This record gives sequence, structure tokens and C-alpha cells, in this order.
Amino acid sequence: MIVATETYHVPVLLTESIDGLAIKPDGVYVDVTFGGGGHSREILRRLGPAGHLYSFDQDADAEKNVVADDRFTFVRSNFRYIKQWMRYYGVEQIDGLLADLGVSSHHFDDAERGFSFRFDAPLDMRMNKRAGLTAADVVNNYTEEQLADVFYLYGELKQSRRIASLIVKARTQQRIATTGDLLKLLGVTDTENGQWKKDMAKLFQALRIEVNHEMEALKEMLYGATTVLKTGGRLSVITYHSLEDRLVKNMMKAGNTEGRVKQDFFGRAETPFRLVNNKVIVPTDEEQQRNPRSRSAKLRIAERA
Repeated sequence: MIVATETYHVPVLLTESIDGLAIKPDGVYVDVTFGGGGHSREILRRLGPAGHLYSFDQDADAEKNVVADDRFTFVRSNFRYIKQWMRYYGVEQIDGLLADLGVSSHHFDDAERGFSFRFDAPLDMRMNKRAGLTAADVVNNYTEEQLADVFYLYGELKQSRRIASLIVKARTQQRIATTGDLLKLLGVTDTENGQWKKDMAKLFQALRIEVNHEMEALKEMLYGATTVLKTGGRLSVITYHSLEDRLVKNMMKAGNTEGRVKQDFFGRAETPFRLVNNKVIVPTDEEQQRNPRSRSAKLRIAERA
């Protein structure tokens, strides 16, 4: 039985991403980003009695949305360990994997988690609240050079060195403990100002990626997916920023996250995937109006060759 829950997160590109899996009624599927369970519920609706779905999420809050269904298994873990967990459950290969890589609206709306600069809250940003490193640890303990690298690589901030310098100087006076502390030291007084709002979004994104080791985890998940997907199995991935989209695109086109194309003796590209959609799928105008979070979403689908 599929039980509805309160709105935790509105799934993006729901129909398109699940259609992309080409679900077989008796197949085995994995949703590596369970969240509010929207995508998982749609997969279960399309599965028959013999099918099964494994859904991953490292956040304890997501576990409250588990689905009461014998065909469903919730895995409270980071998706980077997909290969190990499939082995644990005795699953050699799967028919499809879905990943919605965006941060859920639940995380942004929960003031205490520190994901948004809309609230003055502890600088936390951990997806897994049992993990050790917090955003406060990063801004208070990283060297100026390390901070500048994080802001430049993960936030693509042109002012990365200036921001890092301001943080290092401010923390000599007192620990930077909250989102409000961070905004204040940067001189942000109007978070509705267009450019400052964009820059702060990039800054918070960079801290979140660093705290949760998102790029490393994504790489491991993509390589794990390549291993566990059977021939003809589908990989359906929704991305929200250029960093993660680049990794997904490289994996689907070249079979590695660096984008290095290997060629056989005849000069033909060797890759474990065949692209299902050569052009990225984006939300309709109607969905973007209904769900502003979807505006930066891109869906890529590939089939295991």
C-alpha cells in the first residue's frame, strides 16, 4: 500500500524522469535520493507484484516518509555506497537508477539546518546530522587558501579570495557560528538585493557541497551505477548546477567523470552508456511557474550498453 505524506518536497520532472527509466513491472530499481518519496511512489505505481524498489537517503528526516509497501526497501545511507548495499541485499544487477540531485525544499525551509540565508540559524548544512563536519567548522577552521578554493571551485565565485580573507579576519575576533554571523561579516544587509542574493546562494552552495562531500559522493555513485546496472538498464539523473551536471554528462558520454573519451582500434568511442536523450530535458514553463526550484533542473537519461 502506498501511503501519502505531508508535503516534504515537490518532485521535479516527475513524469519525465520516471518515463526515462522505461520501467519493467518485474524489475529492480533504485532511487538514490528518496527525500519526500515523490519519485519513489511513482516508481512503485508502475511496478508489478514481482518488482522491487530500493531507496537511499542519509537524512533521518526522510525516513519519516517511508512507504508502507512490501516491494520497498529503505536504505539509510549515502548513495555513494550503492554498490556495497546492493551486494548486501544480494542484488547483482538492477534495471534502473534514478537520482534527483537537488537539495529538497524541506532542507531549505527548515531554519535549524542552516541551508538557507533566509534564516539566522546555526551554520550546519549537514545532510546527515550524525556526520561530524559542519559549515561552522569549515568557515572557522579552514585556512584562507582552503576557503578561497572551496568558494571558487564549488560556488564559482569571482570574489572567492576576498570573501575568504574577510572570514579569516572576522573569526579572530569571535567564532562564526550562525548564518547571520556570516552575512554580517560580509556586509550583507539586504539579502533581497539581486546580485548579493545570487552571490550568497553560490556561497551557501559551496559550503554545503564541501560539508557533505557532494562531488566525491556523486562520482562514487555514478561509477557504482555503472557496475550494478544490467545491459539495457536505465540511468535517469536530474541536476541543478553546472558542477554536478558536468560529471553526469561526462559519465554518460565517456564512461568516466573526467570526460576522457576512449576509442577502439577503429576510432569508435568506447563508453558503457548510450544516450537516450541527446538534448537535456528541462521542466515546462508550467512546472517552472508552479515550482520555482525546478527552473535550473536538467534531466539526462542513458542506457547501459
